[in-house]
Amino acid sequence: MALVDSPSLTTSSRPLKTGSLPAEAYVLSLASLPSHYAAAASFPINTIHLFDKATLRKVLELPGHHNSLSCLKSVRNIGGSGREALLSCGKDGIVKVWDERSGSVALEMHAYPSNTRRALLSCDLSADGLTLAAGTDLQGEDALLLYWDTRNPAAPRRMHSCTHSDDITAVHFLKSHAGRSYPNILLSASTDGLLCTSNPDEDDEDEAGLHVGNWGCSVAQAGWIYGKTGSPGIWSSSDMETFGVWSSELDRIQDVDIRCHNTTNVLPDHDNELDVFVGSNEGDIALLTRSDFSDPQSPWLLHRTWTTGHVGVVRSFLWDESNNVLLTGGEDSKINVWSSPPLAAPCDTPTGSKRDNDSDAMEVDEGSPVHKKRRALPHLHLPFPGV
Repeated sequence: MALVDSPSLTTSSRPLKTGSLPAEAYVLSLASLPSHYAAAASFPINTIHLFDKATLRKVLELPGHHNSLSCLKSVRNIGGSGREALLSCGKDGIVKVWDERSGSVALEMHAYPSNTRRALLSCDLSADGLTLAAGTDLQGEDALLLYWDTRNPAAPRRMHSCTHSDDITAVHFLKSHAGRSYPNILLSASTDGLLCTSNPDEDDEDEAGLHVGNWGCSVAQAGWIYGKTGSPGIWSSSDMETFGVWSSELDRIQDVDIRCHNTTNVLPDHDNELDVFVGSNEGDIALLTRSDFSDPQSPWLLHRTWTTGHVGVVRSFLWDESNNVLLTGGEDSKINVWSSPPLAAPCDTPTGSKRDNDSDAMEVDEGSPVHKKRRALPHLHLPFPGV
C-alpha cells in the first residue's frame, strides 16, 4: 500500500477533553446525541454511558442489555417522528430505542419470546424511520434478517432466512444524502463472506435479493460510501485483515491488504470518495483519504495524526462534524475529544515522500517494526460505522 503525506499534514498530541469508563472496560463504540455522547463498554459491564458534550463529564448510565451489547448508533426519525434517538441491540435478542432526556427505553423490540431468543449482532433504522432491521447470529442452519414496523413493534413484520448462512455482522439502510433520495435498500454483511443488498419491503425473500458480492473471507464490517456524484459505493473490512471497496451492484473495485480490525468512520460530505480514521495498537490515530479507487496506483494520503492520547488499542471513533471534533475510545477505558480542523481541499496533491517500503513508512505488515516512529500504524481499526 502506497502512503504519502498530504501537504496539509498536521499532528496533535493533546486531547481537548478526556473522560473515562469504569476501569478495565474497553470503549467499544461511540454515538452522538443532541446533548450527549454515548459510549458502550465491553462485557461484562453491558451498560451505556452518557457524557455531557461540553465537559465530557459522565451524567447518566443507561441499563443497556442483559447480555453483551453488540451495536450502538444514533438514528433519526424513529417512527416518522423526526427526532434523533439512541439505538442499541445485544446478544439478549432485544433492540432498544432510548430516550436520552429521561434515560429510559422509549421502544423495545424482541426477536423472539424469551425462551427462544437469538443474539442480535447488528441493527439499523430506515431513512423514513418506519422499518428497523437487525441481523442475528447463526443457530442451526439459519442466520436471520429481521424487520420490524416501528409503529407496531410487538413482533417482527417479516424475516429473511436465506440471505446469509452465518453470523450477520452488519446491516445498513441506504440513506438520503446531499439532497438526493434513494430507494429503501438494506446492505448486509456476514462471516459467510457475502455482502448483499436487498429490498426490506419484500415479503418473498427470493424477490427481495438485489445484488450479492462474495469476498471469500469473513466480513467483519461494511457500510455505504456517499459521494458527491454518482451512485453510492460500499466499503468492507474483513477478519482476514483486508479492506475492500465495491460498487452499489457489489462489483468489487479494489482490495487493500492492510491489517483491518473491528472498527471505520467515513466522512460522507467530503469530496473524496472515502476518508478513513485508523488507529494503532499503540494508541495513535490517523486520517487517511483516497480519491480515486478506479486507479490501483492511486496512493492513500495521510492527512492528520493524533498521538499519545491512548495507551493500547484504539477501539472506537466518532467524527462529530457539527462540533468539528473527533472522539476516540480505547482499551485503556479512556474517551478523548480532539480538535479536528477541516480537511484540505481535494485538489491537494501529495508532496511528501512515498511511504510504502522505505524505513519511514507507515507500517502495515504484521512483522514490520513499529517503534521507529510513534505514528506507525500497523493495524487498521474500523469502529462501529457511522455511515
